Amino acid sequence: MGVSNEDAITLTKPERARVRSRSWKLLALLASKQKPMLVLTVVLVVISNAASASFPLIIAWAIDWGLPQVQNGNFAALGITGGIYLISAILAGTLLGWYVLCTAKISQAMLLDLRLRVFRHTQRLSLEFHENYTSGRIISRQTSDLETLRELLDQGISELVSSCVFVTFTLISIFVLDWRSGGVVMIAMIPILFLFRWYQRKSETVYRESRVVSAKLIGTFVETMTGIRAVKAFRKERANNENYAQVAGEYRDNSIRSINLFGVLQPGLVLIGNLSVAVVLAWGGFRILDGSLAVGVLVALLLATKRVFQPVENVAMFYSSLQAATAALEKVSGLLEEEPTVVEPLKPRPLGTVTGHLEFKDAVFGYGDGPVIMDRFDLDIPAGQTIAVVGQTGAGKSTLAKLIARFYDLRSGSLTLDGVPINQLANDDLRRHVVMVTQESFLFSGTVAENIGLGRPGASIEEIILAARAVGAHEFIQALPDGYATDVNKRGGRVSAGQRQLISFARAFLADPAVLILDEATSSLDIPSERAVQRGLQTLLGSRTALIIAHRLSTVQIADRVLVVHEGNVVEDGSPAELINANGRFAALHKAWRDSMV
Repeated sequence: MGVSNEDAITLTKPERARVRSRSWKLLALLASKQKPMLVLTVVLVVISNAASASFPLIIAWAIDWGLPQVQNGNFAALGITGGIYLISAILAGTLLGWYVLCTAKISQAMLLDLRLRVFRHTQRLSLEFHENYTSGRIISRQTSDLETLRELLDQGISELVSSCVFVTFTLISIFVLDWRSGGVVMIAMIPILFLFRWYQRKSETVYRESRVVSAKLIGTFVETMTGIRAVKAFRKERANNENYAQVAGEYRDNSIRSINLFGVLQPGLVLIGNLSVAVVLAWGGFRILDGSLAVGVLVALLLATKRVFQPVENVAMFYSSLQAATAALEKVSGLLEEEPTVVEPLKPRPLGTVTGHLEFKDAVFGYGDGPVIMDRFDLDIPAGQTIAVVGQTGAGKSTLAKLIARFYDLRSGSLTLDGVPINQLANDDLRRHVVMVTQESFLFSGTVAENIGLGRPGASIEEIILAARAVGAHEFIQALPDGYATDVNKRGGRVSAGQRQLISFARAFLADPAVLILDEATSSLDIPSERAVQRGLQTLLGSRTALIIAHRLSTVQIADRVLVVHEGNVVEDGSPAELINANGRFAALHKAWRDSMV
């Protein structure tokens, strides 16, 4: 996995260099797709700022040459100087406006590309990443971080480039007018460079911290709103208010620190600029008295010196945005550098006729760099067999399901589907033949029919209805306001938990996989719904391999075989009747379940 430095505030020099290089490479990659437009913007910004920087030169020429010509009766000189000034002004304004439009198109194209990259890459990452990387941080990458980049790309970079080009041309015009005054301005640039360098060092840490605190703020809000029912049920409003106030206070303090830094930078630049103008004026005044400097040149020098420091102040403002955007870019590039831990093979092995035969041999597994939780695990699941997996919480039941669905890979050993290692199968083949229904039973925005149809894209409404009938969902769907066309609203909020589960069952059955995994999938069903589902399962699981993970042992009754898992190992294996008579762990679990039903 890549080094994202997601929560790092202070980095070592090598780390900082690497992160900065990674971030700017990403920006360069995005910009490389806009080469023709970038070339045009370079031409526009150079010509428009050259025209704008020529104003002091034209003014000096008009005063020192044009006015004497007019005094001598040559009024054409007034028209010549005025006309040249007017042409320069029109050229500068028109080309600058064109430049701004071009940069806006470039920035929006780059942002669209980046948004799509972040979305696609986040979906591509393995389940391990999503279980460790909070949803709030992912949302922060896609929202606040990209919004910070948008502000910079939309206005900041265009203004920054334009200001730098304008400063360069204006400095050249000052040297053309009087190299001594140009030397004064260049000397003034030395403390400006030191001031910028100081601001860069101080602000890097502050803005990097800002992105972390911003993600924490968003994460806290998302977690609270997602779990609002639990918040209401356990009266956590006051505790959440205090927690959110603390995080928001950290964000406020960080913002104040960044404002204080800029509060030193901008006044410092203004002071240096005003002092430079005063020096040029005083020195130029004495030189006019001794006749070594023309009046028009002094006027032009004062105008140019004043103008050269105005963009520097703008650069300071945009430099602040640049620091914030750089920190955001570091976070986004870090996310994009993350690599999936479960990778599709370059040359997938084809599957012939799929029967659903699963086999673990010498399987060793542990989450991430954690301890081994499945050591030398062997298990053979014949095709078409319905297996129930039971055991205490944390025994490894769901781990078994995640491995078969290939949400994770084994550290060593093998897991095969019909003799082919599943890590050598194409993702499309695996997802088509192995379907998992989880406890969450997530429904996407859209209609009931669209949610069921996800099991097999392109399925007809008749096929969707047949799948719903098979699992006992047709009756309650028909009773909804618009039947199968009813919008389930956000995350299935218009249907009950049990109804959501039945819809997800219908989706899985429509997919018609060779292997069906039910991971605690009946936990949220009431007794009538569970019985309806069991009838559907008994009807549809005849030729399909099924792995049923359940705490509710009523579901186990339809299984051909029961596996009792304890600490990552199968400690009991047999039919439900055999294990009940064996007086082992399953018998104890079964007795406790029956007692709970009395």
